[in-house]
Amino acid sequence: MSLKNKFLHYLQALCLLSSGKSDLCNWSGSGLMRNDNLRAVQQVRLHCPEGSVEWIYPSHALRVVLEPILARAQHTAVCIKPFRGFRGASLFIERTGELDLLMADGEQPEQVHCFRTDGRQKSALFIQANPQEDISRRIVGFHFEFLRKRSSAARLREPLHAACQPCNDTELLLAICNSDFVIRGSIRNVSHDAERRTSVVEVWGGRVYRQRSGVFEREAGVLAPSWHGHIHTRLECRVRPGDGLFLFTGAEHFGEAWLGCAPRFRDFLALYLRAKRDSQNPCDFPLD
Repeated sequence: MSLKNKFLHYLQALCLLSSGKSDLCNWSGSGLMRNDNLRAVQQVRLHCPEGSVEWIYPSHALRVVLEPILARAQHTAVCIKPFRGFRGASLFIERTGELDLLMADGEQPEQVHCFRTDGRQKSALFIQANPQEDISRRIVGFHFEFLRKRSSAARLREPLHAACQPCNDTELLLAICNSDFVIRGSIRNVSHDAERRTSVVEVWGGRVYRQRSGVFEREAGVLAPSWHGHIHTRLECRVRPGDGLFLFTGAEHFGEAWLGCAPRFRDFLALYLRAKRDSQNPCDFPLD
């Protein structure tokens, strides 16, 4: 029997049906709600492209299988965002019969971890609780999201040097077609969060062309209503304030906007008109 089959057989022999509240997308349960078999592993199955897992009083191990009902070919990666205060357990990815460490106990909270999916296999996570003398008020958990194929969130998974580089012409033209949000506006402020290793760009805009949810909100202005919101990016990208109008694009990720391509609007306009003249624009963009 191969190592992979031995490992899966071992898990199947140990797994219990999970005790707790569960729907297709979210699960909440307790490590104390289990039988007397100290080697048992609780098992959870979730079938949505996004959701959460909350494990109260973690004890021994929890295996979470993520298998969205939608065709797996639509997804290329999964991102995990641990709850703030995630302590007392380590998080692993199950790959071909082995466990790869995704997040060790005590690592920085709220750090987003992404990994590629294999369309032929289910995505499984393994949470190993560490022995604790006092588990009162202890909760470990995470939010998860599957990334869609061609999503602008893919840049979050790129190597740091690549993710921080400006988009080339092709990437920019595709960004206005595939991004979760596209907004024209200016930078009001840039702040930095050393703990989360992120920078936050405060955007004040004249027009929102697209957004998947309500990340950008309309605020009352003196002369006319405007749009306002915050866009996150990696701290290492060293984003600085700049004058003038920009076209901000990117992904809405765990309820936050994350920066993709952000050219100056006049530069984008020149590129788009040139591509349209040469019939090379992948989608139409409103110019009014």
